Amino acid sequence: MRRSLRSVAAWCVPAALCGLAACTVGPDYRGAPPVAADALKAPAFVRAPSSGVVATEPSASAWWRTLGDPQLDALVEAALTHNPDVHAAQARLREARAQLLGQRAKALPKASADAAAVRMRSPDLSQLSSGGNGGGRGPLQLYTAGLDASWEIDLFGGTRRSIEAASAQADALDADLADTQVSLAAEVAQAYVDLRDEQQRLVLARQSADLQQRMLVLTQARRAGGTAADVDVERLSGQVETTRAALVPLDEQIAESLDRLAVLTGRAPGALDADLSAARPLPALPATVEVGDPASLLRLRPDIRAAERRLASSNAQIGEHVADYFPKVSLLGDLGFTAADPGHLFRKTNFSWLGVPYLQWNILDFGRTAADVRSAEASRDEASARYEHAVLAALQDANSALSRYGHQREHVVRLEQVDASAQRALTLMRQRYAAGVATAIDLLDTERTQFSAQQDVIAGRAELLKDFVLLQKSLGLGWQAPVQGQPQAS
Repeated sequence: MRRSLRSVAAWCVPAALCGLAACTVGPDYRGAPPVAADALKAPAFVRAPSSGVVATEPSASAWWRTLGDPQLDALVEAALTHNPDVHAAQARLREARAQLLGQRAKALPKASADAAAVRMRSPDLSQLSSGGNGGGRGPLQLYTAGLDASWEIDLFGGTRRSIEAASAQADALDADLADTQVSLAAEVAQAYVDLRDEQQRLVLARQSADLQQRMLVLTQARRAGGTAADVDVERLSGQVETTRAALVPLDEQIAESLDRLAVLTGRAPGALDADLSAARPLPALPATVEVGDPASLLRLRPDIRAAERRLASSNAQIGEHVADYFPKVSLLGDLGFTAADPGHLFRKTNFSWLGVPYLQWNILDFGRTAADVRSAEASRDEASARYEHAVLAALQDANSALSRYGHQREHVVRLEQVDASAQRALTLMRQRYAAGVATAIDLLDTERTQFSAQQDVIAGRAELLKDFVLLQKSLGLGWQAPVQGQPQAS
């Protein structure tokens, strides 16, 4: 038996070494093609505002913590843990990694063991031909045990290319998971800003309604005294009802924002009402925002990484099909024992072996392989175009977000100046009212103007916060790095 195994190894080992040293057909991946090279080499984004941002490369994750709002932090972390979209992306990544393991296993030998015990009784044909009763022979007994093995030698790299393609595809799905996290974090933050904006506007609307009601009461008293006209009363009555009517859609919007946040965090609508129903101020923006440069955008955006990895996978699939032009060599082997007595099964005299080198070459396929190669090349070209689109779209997205953020910062400054002016006017009007040189109607009208300026400031700050969130999303921030020890895609 040992001599037989040595004989098999004598020709299997050289063939295996030949396979390991064989070439890998198809184009080698040289990286993604250059796209917008001049723009990516620039030290700063074209539309970056002159103040409020710095070119320092930002951290990829947890940008929301810079807003200093613990409730927002908890909501985003809950969404990244419990949101169904994240679970689906994680499942797709696990599937891709399992397929990669399957492709790697194809490069290794396959072996199977079998054993059987046969007991048979056959008829005596001589008695049947002479008219006998057909008494049988036997019973016959046969016992077998064996080991079968096969190995397709990857002479031309078709299997290696399939492993390369599966590895790149798993990397792409890993980037897809990161992109899901980026979008989800931005969506939660926007919904949270909407909620706090709506709550603040509801508080101011109620205060404005109370103020207008007091103005109405005073005007009605003046009309009774003959110092005000009916049109003044009707005008103020209309204002009061208009303001009160605006409270209803605000309540509706708050309920929608609460339900949206609940679903984003993987919970049923209404689950967050107790925690978030109380009005709270908007989160505070940091003094400066780290935005990096176009080159860092290329590294940080998960959708660009995903497009590049899909391009690498498509390139490897060309070689996978080119390998079909060439012959495939497999090694087949069988080791077994056969005996009529189970006690004698593993005797040396009952041992048998078989070794077969098997060559298969599809020399006439009427262009099927060529069609597969051309199809793979077209898929590679499509993936290259999609990568180019991803880079250009990312540059546009980032520059547009920076422009919006910079202009909205200026707009909020103007609104705050208007609010400060209205506050000073209110202070002066209160002094005049206390001195008896201004009427209560004058004071209430000035207070209404100041309330309106406050509402504009709150709306402007909320819009600035949402622009900040969109800026983080456009930079590709918010994805979580793999935990130490977590299996990687390649």
